[in-house]
Amino acid sequence: MSIYRTHTCGALTKKEEGQKVRLSGWVHRKRDHGQLIFIDLRDHYGITQCVLDQQNPQFKELEAVRLESVIMIDGHVFLRSPETLNSKLKTGEIEVVIDTFEVLSTADVLPMQVNSDQEFPEETRLTYRFLDLRRIQMQEKIVLRSQVIASLRRRMIDQGFLEFQTPILTSSSPEGARDYLVPSRIHPGKFYALPQAPQQFKQLLMVAGFDRYFQIAPCFRDEDARADRSPGEFYQLDFEMSFVEQEDVFGAIEPVLYGVFEEFGKNKVSTKPPFPKIPFQTAMLKYGSDKPDLRNPLVISDVTEIFKNSSFGLFAVAIEKGNIVRAIPAPNVSDKPRSFFDKLNDWALSEGMGGLGYILFNSEGAKGPIAKNLDEERLEKLKSLCSLGQNDGIFFVCDLPKKAPKLSGLVRQKLGLDLDLLEKDVFKFCWIVDFPMYELNEDTNQIEFSHNPFSMPQGGLDALNTVSPLDIKAYQYDIVCNGIELSSGAIRNHLPEVMYRAFEIAGYERHVVEERFGGLLNAFKFGAPPHGGSAPGVDRIVMLLADEPNIREIIAFPLTQKAEDLLMQAPAFIPEERLKELHLRANLPKQKG
Repeated sequence: MSIYRTHTCGALTKKEEGQKVRLSGWVHRKRDHGQLIFIDLRDHYGITQCVLDQQNPQFKELEAVRLESVIMIDGHVFLRSPETLNSKLKTGEIEVVIDTFEVLSTADVLPMQVNSDQEFPEETRLTYRFLDLRRIQMQEKIVLRSQVIASLRRRMIDQGFLEFQTPILTSSSPEGARDYLVPSRIHPGKFYALPQAPQQFKQLLMVAGFDRYFQIAPCFRDEDARADRSPGEFYQLDFEMSFVEQEDVFGAIEPVLYGVFEEFGKNKVSTKPPFPKIPFQTAMLKYGSDKPDLRNPLVISDVTEIFKNSSFGLFAVAIEKGNIVRAIPAPNVSDKPRSFFDKLNDWALSEGMGGLGYILFNSEGAKGPIAKNLDEERLEKLKSLCSLGQNDGIFFVCDLPKKAPKLSGLVRQKLGLDLDLLEKDVFKFCWIVDFPMYELNEDTNQIEFSHNPFSMPQGGLDALNTVSPLDIKAYQYDIVCNGIELSSGAIRNHLPEVMYRAFEIAGYERHVVEERFGGLLNAFKFGAPPHGGSAPGVDRIVMLLADEPNIREIIAFPLTQKAEDLLMQAPAFIPEERLKELHLRANLPKQKG
């Protein structure tokens, strides 16, 4: 038995009535009723109400104890009177009458309250994260994270996957973001890179003959923060499989994700396997995004042909210049006040659009400036193509093919939220497949990998040699849930000749490929199985399950949006002598002014 407690603060019930107990924890709340002092004693497991009578010689001492001090109490369990029962607490039927107590650690004046739901600035919360994490709602989210990881691990092992750890100090890899670099002391001028993902190592494990690998992998990317992306580091359920096609990968991970969301989803309904598969081009057309939120019922249509050579000159002229027109339906908006449309137009302007034209349909027909410039046949085509009913409306985006899909996706998302169209209490999964292998960098006019550079092109070497690069699709896929990308993955390129050619198209000469990816390339020359995998993001999975829009809320010790650790004061300047050891010199930017 521990010298600090016989029970935790969440364990005592009426079954322990009359027992002598010892509890230890933090002073969560304190209520002085004159002749009695009530203490809510808290530990990780719960809260127990403890009471001390004025006759006790330690009464004055307890009066002076500050909130969040750590104390140990000895006392006896008593049943609460019926009118003082607390059904919100597991221990709400009892209280502990204190015989003696000891202060184990005294708390200073608190910079933020732990026992309240009061909002505090994020800077305060992250500077005093150890206090923030004491709050019950934060404890619940971090516990959820632990339980989700345990469940993922168990489900992967049950499917025959083996857990391996891959190196943290490795070489740079073109994963689409900046590396974090680590200087080498014993190799002057050379640097390690922290892995953006265990990509090459997990492929090497397949080449080594292991059939199914996974790990809860830490990944490091020097990129800007977003609500769903933490700067610095993140964790993913990284896995790889040998002798598989795309469908085999889907079949392995779908029951894992479905099981976890069913287990922790609080009765929300999850998409059952097999998950829908949406080609990339279809997703960009119908949803304006490669990570569509399928809770939103709105479907975008291409209406360029309807406006081509029409009397609506603004769109007709724009189409002649290479623009396209996308239409986003909006149910039951015809009776909305003018202010609704004005606000939408102002929002569209703030998003870089030229405005947001619309047509409204009601019992009298079509109305609005655009409708006046379209003949009845074109209006009927619009109504039919977009499946519009009575009192529905339709909004338009006209822009270049590179921009119009994304802008129309933003309108779809905005209308879905403003009109409260999103399906409630569901997790809607889908796969986005058939990603383009390459894309054109408009700034440099160079062909670049659009996704994962180690993916197998559809059609193999023949496609690389005979098809225009921008028309080549890859065996690449993303898994999306409620508009959040959880994972990207691919069937890998395991053939050296295909790898050389794929990288050549993206501007990598043969010797560069050998220098940058020599370990993987060399391994492929000694017999590599067809293989593929994926890597669902643990942080984003927990975000969804916790219904938490901010990723920092489900990470114990996150960085700020500026990639700073306010608690540990990182990053920090390094002493000159340490830099000399590493053969480095600080070359700081000049101060302005």
